Amino acid sequence: MDTVQPFLPDDEFRRASDQIPLLIWASKADGARYFFSKAWLAFTGRTLEQELKKGWTQDIHPDDVDRTIDNHDAALSSGKEFKRTYRLKRHDGEYHWIAEKCKPRYQPDGTFTGYIGYGLDVDDLLEDPELQNDILGAAVRQQKGFDEELAATNEELTTANEELVATNEELEQTQESLAELNRELENIVILRTKALRESEQKAQTLNEKLATVNEELATTNEELSSTNEELSSTNEELVASNEELAESREEIIKSERLFKSIALNIPKSLIVVVAKDYSILAMEGDLRTQMGFSAGNNVGKHASEVVPPDRYAATKALYDRVLAGEEFTISRKGPDNVEYRVQFVPLRNEDNEVYAGLVIALDITDIRQAEEKAAKLAAIVMSSDDAIISKTLQGIVTSWNASAERIFGYTEKEMIGEPILKIIPEDRLDEEPLILDRLGRGERVDHFETKRMTKDGKLLDISLTISPVRDGEGNIIGASKIARDISEQKRDEQRKNDFIGMVSHELKTPLTSLTAIVQLLQIKLKSHDDAFVSNSMKNAGRQVKKMADLINGFLNISRLESGKMPMVKREFVLNDLIKENIEETRLMGPDHDIRFNCDDHMIVYADRDKIGSVVLNLLNNAVKYSAKASMIDVSCKIINNRVQITVKDQGIGIEPNDLEKLFDRYYRVESVETQHISGFGIGLYLSSEIIKQHGGNIWAESEPGKGSAFHFALPLKA
Repeated sequence: MDTVQPFLPDDEFRRASDQIPLLIWASKADGARYFFSKAWLAFTGRTLEQELKKGWTQDIHPDDVDRTIDNHDAALSSGKEFKRTYRLKRHDGEYHWIAEKCKPRYQPDGTFTGYIGYGLDVDDLLEDPELQNDILGAAVRQQKGFDEELAATNEELTTANEELVATNEELEQTQESLAELNRELENIVILRTKALRESEQKAQTLNEKLATVNEELATTNEELSSTNEELSSTNEELVASNEELAESREEIIKSERLFKSIALNIPKSLIVVVAKDYSILAMEGDLRTQMGFSAGNNVGKHASEVVPPDRYAATKALYDRVLAGEEFTISRKGPDNVEYRVQFVPLRNEDNEVYAGLVIALDITDIRQAEEKAAKLAAIVMSSDDAIISKTLQGIVTSWNASAERIFGYTEKEMIGEPILKIIPEDRLDEEPLILDRLGRGERVDHFETKRMTKDGKLLDISLTISPVRDGEGNIIGASKIARDISEQKRDEQRKNDFIGMVSHELKTPLTSLTAIVQLLQIKLKSHDDAFVSNSMKNAGRQVKKMADLINGFLNISRLESGKMPMVKREFVLNDLIKENIEETRLMGPDHDIRFNCDDHMIVYADRDKIGSVVLNLLNNAVKYSAKASMIDVSCKIINNRVQITVKDQGIGIEPNDLEKLFDRYYRVESVETQHISGFGIGLYLSSEIIKQHGGNIWAESEPGKGSAFHFALPLKA
């Protein structure tokens, strides 16, 4: 049996490939390409000779070329199927995304002979990077049946070769039969000649007539000889015709298998070939019943037999158009709002005559929905008041909306392809690597306040929210950034802080005088007989202290945010500081049982007064938000070379949605239990900022109705 030769694009394959709207190529075993379809050449804008001379890797996007070549070389060394996506330069200079599947070809003895690749331009379907990787991934995954189909093709080619050998054997037997027939004819002639001789001996009177008969027989022999020669020539022609027929049959099988494999690997599609007499030459695809065609094998049937009469009447005019040589595309809707795009392509022979019509129907419902979703997202991005920017993991800008132009002054053309560092001030350039590192780990950056620079050099206060962008396989390929200009908000906060600081400062002077008066009256009324007067002065003293603490809190916020609240750090014993604050709290809240448990002599390097205000604030909150006579536990312990202080109460507790906002400036928990408790939400904010300036951290744990535990940790003395 002859071996199967490597695939060569003969005229029949060229016509089939050139009329299918896919980018098709073929290569040899060494990877060199020797054929490109018309769709490929139309995409690149070059002739076949130019394409072969230029080399197919020259127009791959620079970012994709190494990956694509490595993918190709790895597959070539193994001779296995491979899939890939890459960007290829179109004839107009733009790069488009190509989804490609490449199948190996083998001889029956297992020799690898090359690849055939089928590519589809999916760029229009994947303008949005998120949707790009999801749709491409789905299209590639639905091609899983291609391996089995190609294996079946090789088996059928082997079977066809075996049948061809059997046919040749039958032809040899036929030739032997013809030779036997010639021998029988010769024997007949011999017998007839012998009979004539015997007749000549028996009837001498018939010599003349026999001579005439002999002449006729001679003529007949000559004619028989000529006939034998013609028969021999006919046998040779028949052998040649059988060989051509076998080759044609083999190529037809190849073409049918190629058509079927292409059709089956286009998801949500139906491909039909209609002859000039409206008979079905081929029909493949998973939309057959969905589009109203009858199940089973419809090849050879008239188009009117495979669809309902009303459908045939509606589509006959379309068949007429494509069989008349017109190429066109229509859209139609099916049940449940399913959308189809149907392409009609006339198929021509070598004389440019239309011999059939190719109909390709695709279910584009998902594509339409994706386009609508992308359009809505694009509208949101374009109409947003915030700057919405996309960038690669290398910090290169890939999208820039109208608000980004308005906020930063750079146009989209000026920023696309440029590094994001263009808008980052020099003193904040170290932020970008840290942000990209977090994004690379899949983390999200929420409400990161920083400064950015406009085109004219103006600095803006910006709040950033940055999220990683993933492809269809979940790989992080970039980042999406939302930037909000909070400059006016910052100015409002500064004005408010300035006002609060000014008012607090003005109130402090009369309050100091009032405190002195109250203290003087308390001294004078110590021996007063009226207990009501004495108790009233004590209450007045406590209220004056509360007001003084409140004003000092506002002043500290103002100093803190203006950078005028310095930290005077020194070494001190933390245990002693906590005991002092517990004693002071007991004077203000004698109805609570405060327990203290701590290792001796924990020495820290910090601002003693500031840390004392944090401990006192946590103790006062525990007293305010827990019932009288309840227990308050204060503890400190060493964890990972840091000292951790905990104040735990048995109070009303905190809801989870309030817990994460407790340390925000001016935030207060609003509930039935807290509506009669005074406060402005500055104590925990100040405590948090003080601990942060000491290189520590502060947090809370709570459960409604079961109390709360506030913790903060500080570095131990080195």
